Amino acid sequence: MSRTEYYVERFADFLLRRRRPLAVFFALVTIVLGVCATRVQLDPGFLKLIPIEHPYMKTMMQYMRDFSGANTILVNLRWKGEGDIYNKAFMDALQKTTDEVFFIPGINRTRVSSLFTPDVYYIEITEDGFNGEPVVPARYSGSQEDLDRVRKNVEHSGQIGQLVARDLKGAMVRADLHEYDPEAGIKVDYWEVQAKLEEIRGRYESPVKYVYRMKQARPPFAAGEIVYEGYVDYGALLGMQTFKVLRDVPGQEGKQTFEVKGSELTVETVDNPEYNPNIEINIIGFARLLGDVIKGLLGVFAFFGVAFAITALLLFWYTRSIRVTLVALVVAMLPVLWLIGVLPLIGYGIDPMSILVPFLIFSIGVSHAVQMTNAWRMEVMSGKNAVEAAHASFCKLFIPGAAGLLTEALGFGVIMLIDIPIVHELGITACLGVLLMIITNKMILPIILSYLRLEDSARRRAETQTVEKRHPLVRAIGACAEPRFALVVFAASIALLVGATWKSRDLVIGDSGQGVPELHEDSRYNRDSRMIASTYDIGVDVLTVIVEAPDFEGDSCLHYPVVNTVDRLELFMKGVEGVHSVISVGGIGKLVIAAFNEGNPRWRALPRTQVGLSAGSKAFDPNLGFNTEGCKAIQVMIFTKDHEGDTIAHVVSEIKRFIAENPVEGVTLRLASGNVGVMAATNEAVAEAEVKMLLAIFGSLVLFCYLTFHSWIGVICVMIPLTLVTVFCNALMATLGIGLKVATLPVIALGVGVGVDYGLYLFERIQVHLQDASVSFREAFERAMVERGSAAVFTAVTMSVGVATWMFSALKFQADMGVMLSFMFLVNVLGAICLLPALGAWFYRDRAPGMPAAVPQA
Repeated sequence: MSRTEYYVERFADFLLRRRRPLAVFFALVTIVLGVCATRVQLDPGFLKLIPIEHPYMKTMMQYMRDFSGANTILVNLRWKGEGDIYNKAFMDALQKTTDEVFFIPGINRTRVSSLFTPDVYYIEITEDGFNGEPVVPARYSGSQEDLDRVRKNVEHSGQIGQLVARDLKGAMVRADLHEYDPEAGIKVDYWEVQAKLEEIRGRYESPVKYVYRMKQARPPFAAGEIVYEGYVDYGALLGMQTFKVLRDVPGQEGKQTFEVKGSELTVETVDNPEYNPNIEINIIGFARLLGDVIKGLLGVFAFFGVAFAITALLLFWYTRSIRVTLVALVVAMLPVLWLIGVLPLIGYGIDPMSILVPFLIFSIGVSHAVQMTNAWRMEVMSGKNAVEAAHASFCKLFIPGAAGLLTEALGFGVIMLIDIPIVHELGITACLGVLLMIITNKMILPIILSYLRLEDSARRRAETQTVEKRHPLVRAIGACAEPRFALVVFAASIALLVGATWKSRDLVIGDSGQGVPELHEDSRYNRDSRMIASTYDIGVDVLTVIVEAPDFEGDSCLHYPVVNTVDRLELFMKGVEGVHSVISVGGIGKLVIAAFNEGNPRWRALPRTQVGLSAGSKAFDPNLGFNTEGCKAIQVMIFTKDHEGDTIAHVVSEIKRFIAENPVEGVTLRLASGNVGVMAATNEAVAEAEVKMLLAIFGSLVLFCYLTFHSWIGVICVMIPLTLVTVFCNALMATLGIGLKVATLPVIALGVGVGVDYGLYLFERIQVHLQDASVSFREAFERAMVERGSAAVFTAVTMSVGVATWMFSALKFQADMGVMLSFMFLVNVLGAICLLPALGAWFYRDRAPGMPAAVPQA
């Protein structure tokens, strides 16, 4: 017995000798953390999604107060009736929407723009000189004369394609959202923001309006009645509380009474007088996206329930024991409960983008719980009582199980090499959940099993799953452990590896496909995004380059080297593939200068003198939002055709090439802001950390495997299938158009962790049986398959079926994760039961083929 095995056995003695007080202690911990879990809250945040320390993001943060950032909200009103937008109904709706957006909590009110804001004006050239005013005059009354005037002003303003759709069937309200509300001094409540945006949509698109009256009966509500009118469902408006229908109100159609935590809520449906079938509202922005994701999370829990039910049914079919099934499921859920309970204690919440982490923890928990309960059943069937069986299964599984869990924790931990706050949070929570599993699965589970009694039906089932009575499938798979058949496995593996490696070249770092990747292409958000992108020149994807010129005397825009650099960048980027349009003070300045010369296009150029450039000084007004005071910083807005990873990489590389080839003394060009700037920084952070992450995790895996087996053969047999599965996963992502990004990293880490579990559990038993010199490698493998491999295959198939249901989720990233997880579970276990024995067959090909006199028990 090695020193490690000695300490494991002594710990098992302590655990089971003190099982009653330990059981009471763990029960109290579970109750306390269960209470704490009720305090966990969703904790979304825009800044959590960006790599703050990346140079691009440092630029964005430095100029966030001066220029529009990436956290922008676009509200587009689309006229579906006859004619164009210049009618009283549409303009009244646009004016009211502008006011409502302006007063949304957290909105940067200096960065709200629409036809009704004073920063949008026109300038025209007349015989008497320049004439201009706000596009919508201060005395606008909605008369036909005023509408005609607005039409003329818009034509002269240059806003067609920017705030007004090219086909004149839509107009937009554009606003920036703070991360912290400057008035309240608190973090912006994104759910409240999206609820306000839904109210704006519902005002014109919903034919009915809801009147909410809540009679507050007892604490925490005060006495009295609250009356609220709204256009969307009451659950969203009243903080997503749980509502229970009590009764229909007799004689009052459309009126029901509900109970809300002891209060009575009456919801009455009335006609919406502001409903207009000719107005469609398109809304995009991070807050709006987050709202759709949060709503989709309700489906996450539903699919999790389906996966849980499938797991329970298949586990009962496998064990024929209700007790074992319940114990395995409860223990698999314990680390999830503990994790959620710990999060409020360490100041964390659950970010909607990492909501699937608890379900990944559950998947790992099921895998380890099935192994432990299966080993315990076999020990009981060998004649041991419950306590002795729990002791034996703990001693046999603690080392490979703990090594597997530590490896999985490491897999989640290494993704923190990507310097993005949400990735750090995800890595910490997932790593913490896996570490908690060492307590729940390796300590609590043996204690529970020591009190368990196996039913007769379970005993009869277990009698068919012994080393002596092997399933024919086990013997068929055992052929992989023969050197001759192993050559076939090697040939198939090499062929698959070559194909997967070739396909993996198409893997995109970043987003792939149209629309936001979190939602399906036919979702309302993505339909709104396509509508805005197809009817406006500015599009919805913007990358901003900041041109700094702090050392020039006076107004930097009156110095030719500065404004010429801006203009040349604008012209250069207009010719880059993937760019939709470009706006900067260079192009606007040339228009203004031409205007001073009767609009002659020959004068649309930049003079080389300060006096000549001063003619275009109106273009350098900071109120236009393209430069700071004195033009010390100027933004060039580059609107891209899409935000796919390849497009972003190409556009950014072209900008960098321009910067390198066009140095100007005193002028610095810095990337980047805008939502595409955030994506570019994120993609570069992922790409930079990918190699480091893989080297760190595989290097550590090699170390863990060697410490577990003290054998390089074991390291090779476990690591090669795992490496191949990682390549296969990349090929699958490339085939399905799933990019390598923050949302997919946990799946890859999980795939590595689960693959190690299967390999560690299986090879540990092979190594034990090979200690008998008379046992051939194939015999050792088949025994290991009965003892550990069958449980691994069962777990893989069960979890694959469960998570496969996620493919029907309303959230695309959950559907993608369901496909990837199903693939990873199955391919990992195939690698463990086919390629691992094929490799071992050649390392141990000189083993004696004879059978031992007695078959050792598991």
